[in-house]
Amino acid sequence: MIIMKGIVERTRKSCIETTFAYPLVIKSGYGCYIEDINNKLYLDFNSNVCSCPIGYNHPEISEVIRSFANIGAHKIAGQDFYSKEQVELAEELLKIAPENLSKVLFVNTGAEAVENALKFAFRKKGPLPGVSCTGAFHGRTIGALTFTDSKAVQKKNYPEINHELIKFCIRDNDPEVNGLEELIKREWIPAFIIVECVQGEGGYNVTSKKFIQNLRKTSREHDFPLIVDEVQSGLGRTGKWWSFEHFGIKPDMITSAKALQVGAVISSEKYDPKEPGAVSSTWGGGHRIDLAIGLKTIEIIKHEKLLDNAKKIGNYMKKRLEEMKRKHEIITDVRGLGLMIGVEFSKEIYKDVIPKIAFKKGLLLIGCGKKTVRIAPPLIITREDADKGLNMLEDIIKHLKNKNKNFFV
Repeated sequence: MIIMKGIVERTRKSCIETTFAYPLVIKSGYGCYIEDINNKLYLDFNSNVCSCPIGYNHPEISEVIRSFANIGAHKIAGQDFYSKEQVELAEELLKIAPENLSKVLFVNTGAEAVENALKFAFRKKGPLPGVSCTGAFHGRTIGALTFTDSKAVQKKNYPEINHELIKFCIRDNDPEVNGLEELIKREWIPAFIIVECVQGEGGYNVTSKKFIQNLRKTSREHDFPLIVDEVQSGLGRTGKWWSFEHFGIKPDMITSAKALQVGAVISSEKYDPKEPGAVSSTWGGGHRIDLAIGLKTIEIIKHEKLLDNAKKIGNYMKKRLEEMKRKHEIITDVRGLGLMIGVEFSKEIYKDVIPKIAFKKGLLLIGCGKKTVRIAPPLIITREDADKGLNMLEDIIKHLKNKNKNFFV
């Protein structure tokens, strides 16, 4: 424990405060488990915020990493020089994307993917206001942050570009389910609409089917792009490659990252700027190891049938969580798709307290939204590990109800 405490203290002294959830100093990982530097194992129910979809130490990923050991140019300026890894991942992404999408731009992160999707839209439509949704999270760079509506601390004193918010509707009968069309009637035609089908940081809220289909219909009628942010929900997290597939729509652009290991915009030909220098990225497309791991990740999801596993285990976990909800009144809602599940609690404090207690007991959870804890284990999770983690969560809930202070030591 002294080693771990020392690293935490040194980090706090030397690094700017960010979003550390608990004092976990990672050493390694195996399957669905993370090992800290004191050799304690933790069952990972957040997949490093959905960035590790196939867990840890997968032999095929290890082999990819080893194959680069003697390659001196493993990191290049990937938008200035060609690499086999870039085109192979682009081709594989287009195979799992809708047929209306035919071009890929690689960047470093999800926020950069969002920034470039916005630039694609602005390039085509001009510097008009864009539209996003209440509760949205699209990243922390200035453009992406403009269209984020999560926590006040994320935006305080930062400038914004011209934009508008509409309500993110989770029910078909919401009176604002056609908010985008109403905004256009009242104001103007925007440059784009950007939306998450399952909100990540905003609370694992799942869109109403009617709402997302209305966004598609309205944007098509008025000829501006629908951008779907799949940074957290994409690459199989919801039991399909992309969360929008659950709702019968096809966007004009997808933003992806996290599970992909690199950032990407997957776009229709219509929004390709087709002008050298209009967009670029020094390291985007140039992290050759990350590109190769992204490609191998897609291959593993395919041949290990992890989309099916995400559906099967996700449905099982939701069923168990619904049973917990009926027994424990502090759970007020269970929602989600596949292995992207939100558990909402009656008080905001539980969102912060439960992950801290779980960490001490060997389970990794993180909160989102105002009162929600997210359940997002690696797609490889077994029913046995799902039960193990859910049993730990239920024990914590029971002791919270009984206020058993000894349990939290």
